[in-house]
Amino acid sequence: MITVLFIKVTPNAKKNQIIGKEEGIWRIRIRGIPEKGRVNEELISFLAEVLDISQSQITIVSGHTSRLKKVKIEGPCKEIL
Repeated sequence: MITVLFIKVTPNAKKNQIIGKEEGIWRIRIRGIPEKGRVNEELISFLAEVLDISQSQITIVSGHTSRLKKVKIEGPCKEIL
């Protein structure tokens, strides 16, 4: 099973949290700073924890340097909300 999520990331947050979903795009706040891929690493780590899957099952397909990201999740995972 492959799931594709569209995520709008807000960096420099006080804590990692899912804000909600608007028009098919998940809004997520991430603690990392937007330098050298730190936000992407933190996002993958956070999603793996929330979805109870390994980090290797999560891939950022597009938006590596953008706030809007397309993320692919391989295999079964639990619902976010």
